[in-house]
Amino acid sequence: MPERNLLWLRLDARDNVAVALRDLAAGTLVEVDGISLRLKTATAAKHKFTLMDLPAGGAVYMYGTLVGEATEPIWAGSALHTGNLVHAATNYGPQTPREAWLPPTVERWRKRHFMGYHRADGRVGTANYWLVIPLVFCENRNVEVIREAMLEGLGYGRARSSPIDLGVLVEAYRAGQSAGAIMALNPLRPEAALRRERVFPNVDGIKFLTHDGGCGGIRQDAEVLCRILAGYIAHPNVAGATVLSLGCQNAQIPILQQALAEWGLAGKKTVHYLEQQAVGDERTFIAEAVKKTFAGLMEANLATRAPAPLSALTLGLECGGSDGFSGISANPVLGYVSDLLVALGGSAVLAEFPELNGVEQELIDRCVTPALANKFSRLMQEYAAAAEAVGSGFKNNPSPGNIRDGLITDAMKSAGAARKGGSSPVTDVLDYAEPVVRPGLNLLCTPGNDVESTTGLAGSGCNLIVFTTGLGTPTGNPIVPVVKMASNHALALRMADLIDFDAGGVITGATSIEQRGEDLLEYLLGVASGTESTAAQRLGQDDFIPWKRGVSL
Repeated sequence: MPERNLLWLRLDARDNVAVALRDLAAGTLVEVDGISLRLKTATAAKHKFTLMDLPAGGAVYMYGTLVGEATEPIWAGSALHTGNLVHAATNYGPQTPREAWLPPTVERWRKRHFMGYHRADGRVGTANYWLVIPLVFCENRNVEVIREAMLEGLGYGRARSSPIDLGVLVEAYRAGQSAGAIMALNPLRPEAALRRERVFPNVDGIKFLTHDGGCGGIRQDAEVLCRILAGYIAHPNVAGATVLSLGCQNAQIPILQQALAEWGLAGKKTVHYLEQQAVGDERTFIAEAVKKTFAGLMEANLATRAPAPLSALTLGLECGGSDGFSGISANPVLGYVSDLLVALGGSAVLAEFPELNGVEQELIDRCVTPALANKFSRLMQEYAAAAEAVGSGFKNNPSPGNIRDGLITDAMKSAGAARKGGSSPVTDVLDYAEPVVRPGLNLLCTPGNDVESTTGLAGSGCNLIVFTTGLGTPTGNPIVPVVKMASNHALALRMADLIDFDAGGVITGATSIEQRGEDLLEYLLGVASGTESTAAQRLGQDDFIPWKRGVSL
């Protein structure tokens, strides 16, 4: 990065804006790369101020790329905001040859390993789960009944259904205590009272993937749902599955079986299929599902962890609740880890195509073949056209929280989000629900919606996910450990129960992107080995929302 201090940062020598690292008052003297000016307006931390006068229609550059257009004349030293800046992005076209990639030094990692579950198809899991899956939303209630029947009894749920002992409050009320006295009571049960010993110690849990799909929409959505479910069943973190079908829905068992066959799993993983309309009696149907699941758990419990090389890791790269520091600290740190992993023969997966708007050409130029470059261009164009067709567009991507914390345009947000993908070549381009089969950096077409995206990353085979955030998020995944990384110290302290890793030292100058990246990779090896648990795992944040592209019929 070009010149910086602890008050502001210019990210690229081509930029005509700088980022405020602290709240800066009007009149503050700023000196950047030979440019000296006094701020015309106050600029809040995470926001940007201009380094030169801009006319109306003038281009604004950040990270060396076009991120917006001035809607009025802007004097040097003025803060950018939605009143004086709108989205603008560079057009993209044919592939331009790039220089050969220079990977980071990885000698210290070559002999390292993690302790994982080796599966019959050669992949390695970072966890060991059993799944209970409905093929259609009509089966969600039955899935919930099975959940209630099994979790607590097998030691995967809390010893009681809630951490709250409501009896403490009821007894106080009946004793005539005032509302003020009741407010002073503590109804939380001790943590020790909420834990139970697992019946199957080598099985990390049973996961129940309820959803609102499988019927009532277009056939393509049912097929995509089956492919995503197949990806979860085939996942190296999953030992096997119990699949519940009503019988008459669009998402039929043979469609799921065909999707599983495409993963090459025939005869290599136990899957129990049950159809309610064929059984008839609901109680019998549920009992049969419980018995088959119990038998599957007995089989899954035979698996144990064994050493695996780092090349067996497939890392999902995700961001959400982003702020003006995300593209400066957390995302580049994750990008460095992505490059380390790729250099070691592993895989990294960059998703969220709406948040690559404006950096398409860079990614096109990084594709290892023209066919991949063309596929990426086609997916981006089709997605953008679909958004425009319903009266929206990528330019509407930044949320109110993004804008409030410095990400004013989609191109500005995208330029920072793309830093999660590091600098390595793009070895494959995947549509939603397509599996990762090639080592290296993969691009996966998903929405910017956090849960639809993480659902897709897991469904394509990521066995770890790192989720960068500047504002905080409770998002997790049922089968893949999700590591939440804060872009700033304040968030890491404020939401300590949700955050696993803090990249804020990059902002304060206490550490470098490279050093914090190596710290993160070390932490990820502990998560992959099961010796470290993530906040999302501890809190049971099992978010699962498959992407639907069609309409309800």
